[in-house]
Amino acid sequence: HEPSRSETRTTIASILLLICICPSLHHGSNMISFILMVNKQGQTRLSSYYEWMDMQERVALESEIIRKCLSRSELQCSFLEYRGFKVIYRRYASLFFIVGTKPDFDVRKSSSKLTGKHVVGDQSVENYENELGMLEFIHSLVETMDRWAGSICELDIMYQLEQVHFLLDEMVMNGYVVETNKSNVLRPIDLIDKESKKNEGMFG
Repeated sequence: HEPSRSETRTTIASILLLICICPSLHHGSNMISFILMVNKQGQTRLSSYYEWMDMQERVALESEIIRKCLSRSELQCSFLEYRGFKVIYRRYASLFFIVGTKPDFDVRKSSSKLTGKHVVGDQSVENYENELGMLEFIHSLVETMDRWAGSICELDIMYQLEQVHFLLDEMVMNGYVVETNKSNVLRPIDLIDKESKKNEGMFG
């Protein structure tokens, strides 16, 4: 069937968002290093990492970044830099969505070869992340979760963590945003839900 006007607008908006955050359009490629969903008490409800980090370093990094984001006032901008990460965050009701980005591994490695120096903490590589594009990605993620859960809240994440991870994996792969169209993201999840209900009917 021919797409409706609303479907066409949604598709165009998704394409524009991908263009905004497409790494090939940056001066250097950037990747998402981690995504955190945190409540206003600073408790992590979901964390997803796209580059390896040992658990001790991960816990220390999370606690410091969460503390910095939650301590900022509404008058301050939603971007900050910490230990080579460019951190973009956005608050929705009682939940904070936090994204940390870095130049990708190949860019860091090539920079190290060009300078002849080992890049410590990635401080010598410029991060050209499009902060506004990443804010729009966070908004697109929240809208997709809203469509899936009604109005997303902390309890939805806690009790349906596997589905939230699955939704996130449909949007981000290996640290890069690959899909922002809500219908495309939710289609596999809807199929899984339908199949699980069939199984419940067969064995219930």
